[in-house]
Amino acid sequence: MIYWAPLLHFYQPPTQSHGVLAKICEESYRPLVKVFKDHPESRVTINMCGVLTEMLADHGFGDVPTGLMELGRLGQIEFTESAKFHAILPLIPENEARRQIELNKKTNLSFFKDSYKPKGFFPPEMCYSDAAGSIVRGMGYEWVIVSGIACQGKWPMDYTSNFKLGSGSMKVFFRDDIISNMISFKNIDAAGFVSRIKELAEGKENAYIITAMDAETFGHHIHGWENMFLGKAYEIIRDSKEVKVVKISDLSEIFPAVKVKPPRPSSWSTSNEEIMAGNYYPLWNTPHNTIHRLQWEYMDTCLEIFREAEDKNDNEKSAQFFNTARENLDMALHSCQFWWANKGRMWSENLVNKGLILQEEVVFNAYLAVASSGCRNFEKKKCYGKVIAARHIASKIRDEILQ
Repeated sequence: MIYWAPLLHFYQPPTQSHGVLAKICEESYRPLVKVFKDHPESRVTINMCGVLTEMLADHGFGDVPTGLMELGRLGQIEFTESAKFHAILPLIPENEARRQIELNKKTNLSFFKDSYKPKGFFPPEMCYSDAAGSIVRGMGYEWVIVSGIACQGKWPMDYTSNFKLGSGSMKVFFRDDIISNMISFKNIDAAGFVSRIKELAEGKENAYIITAMDAETFGHHIHGWENMFLGKAYEIIRDSKEVKVVKISDLSEIFPAVKVKPPRPSSWSTSNEEIMAGNYYPLWNTPHNTIHRLQWEYMDTCLEIFREAEDKNDNEKSAQFFNTARENLDMALHSCQFWWANKGRMWSENLVNKGLILQEEVVFNAYLAVASSGCRNFEKKKCYGKVIAARHIASKIRDEILQ
């Protein structure tokens, strides 16, 4: 028997417009919920970042999270935990990473109720590091999913992988990058996919494969793909005695656990050559990308000013500015502003600028929190000097964009 465990990742950035969200909802999210409901034999692991859960409800698309909640109660889907605003966890401070995870849990519990019982964790963009893994394990999650490129040893098909992490251990599941990308780019159809995974299991009593991709692949990126591929695959598997579809957590009950080497730092867009060069997260922080360097320099300054506000807000007015800064910082850590800053690959001047504007809102309100506090004048002047430095970095980022 070959077990297929599919994962779909639902996410839109906090800067997304209503019109684009509505289009994606109509083309992808609602059709996906319908596919799952039309196929009671379907099983899928879902990651939905809390920012999207909230946006769907706020913009009038609450039927999507409601539909997923109902599917969870039926046992067709399981949810994973993640970071609410899709921050790249290995690239941000530990306290901010923990906060992103806590916010995600709080938000999704409020919408999905008792259907939300995540055992596993989906790191945004599958960006993994041991430090991020330690945070996840410390917060009580049993497993993490990473890109296949992160696997250091024999490819696991008939056992699940446990690795040592600090003083403890954690379970890791590896995405089959090749087959996942074939599906994502419409290079294989449902019948071909089922035949292919049957071939992979030849000679084994039991085996499994995990695919993972953006939910928007189905219907938004590829029109009708939710029915042509996903629905059709479920139908073929329903009538098969050789293939069964399961949720990722089910694999732990079917296959024995084996100790393995820890996953390599990587993302689901990292090549082996980039890993060897230590360039683990190239689409979000690569050494030769001037805009990336400036973006993270600005973020570091932003965080520094924010921490001053956190220490100094000591009255009602100051606290109001600080709370505004806090709310904006949560959103300002989202990954898309860095992803769209790759000239010649993924490039959007406006989306880079929207991310920068969110960071500027943090700096603006964090400084006002300091200025409104009872701290000494020389401390306020020193903090304002950092605001001037941040403004200079922001100008350099926009100059790079405009040039």
